[in-house]
Amino acid sequence: MTDLTRLQDIASQVRRDIVRQVHYATCGHPGGSLGCADFLTALYFDIMDHDPSFNMEGKKEDVFFLSNGHISPLFYSVLAHAGYFETKELATFRKLNSRLQGHPATHEGLPGIRIASGSLGQGISVANGVALAKRMDGDDKHVFVLTGDGELQEGQIWEAAMFAAHHKLDNLIVTVDWNGQQIDGATKDVMSLGDLPTKWQSFGWDVLYMDGNNMEEVVNTLKEAKTRSGNGKPIAIMMKTEMGAGVDFMMGTHKWHGVAPNAEQTETALAQLKETLGDYPYPYEN
Repeated sequence: MTDLTRLQDIASQVRRDIVRQVHYATCGHPGGSLGCADFLTALYFDIMDHDPSFNMEGKKEDVFFLSNGHISPLFYSVLAHAGYFETKELATFRKLNSRLQGHPATHEGLPGIRIASGSLGQGISVANGVALAKRMDGDDKHVFVLTGDGELQEGQIWEAAMFAAHHKLDNLIVTVDWNGQQIDGATKDVMSLGDLPTKWQSFGWDVLYMDGNNMEEVVNTLKEAKTRSGNGKPIAIMMKTEMGAGVDFMMGTHKWHGVAPNAEQTETALAQLKETLGDYPYPYEN
């Protein structure tokens, strides 16, 4: 049985980690990271069957690909708390020679990272290959992907969507962070995405909806998505979130897409987020 309180506590600590990583690095992407914290926490601590000892191929386990790689502070925090590496390494985020690059990279061998995802639009394509390989290997585990809604302006996304539907990759579950914001403003102003659910359905996908900042709904919807696998269609989840969720002055605006909070703003943000697992140590703190 899912312990929602535990998941909410982990998500709160993850949000603290995000704020502190970006502040100490003086750069990074807090907005989308905070908005997706509930989703990735639920995925790694309740939904996926995965092994923190980590092998790159991911055979006989569920695998996850972060397509919108700029929300790496979130990914790193979740991986660290899930046991892929020590939480103290979070203090090296975006530092010279760190394994925790601004966008996830594979060349430093950071456990949990299977693809570099600095360039948007590529995650579903990679996931298609893994989902197809799992089918060929008789591997019944799932492939999960997170993509941003602004990222859906990339044509490669829709090529990948066609491929998945054509090949009936029903072990593939794609979640769209539908927060309506991107780096230059609201998605509706930059390039309208139209009726996203209908688009995915017209491409041959089974579509679900969820409030991405409601932990119970996130867990229940992800479980529902897994039950729908094996029915001949890939699954797309339209996940409504608030950019900056959990920190009041960051919420609902694109302005915190890629801006680091200063010391005062960091203190204000952390006062709103419960410390539940212990903050990672930072060398420059007393």
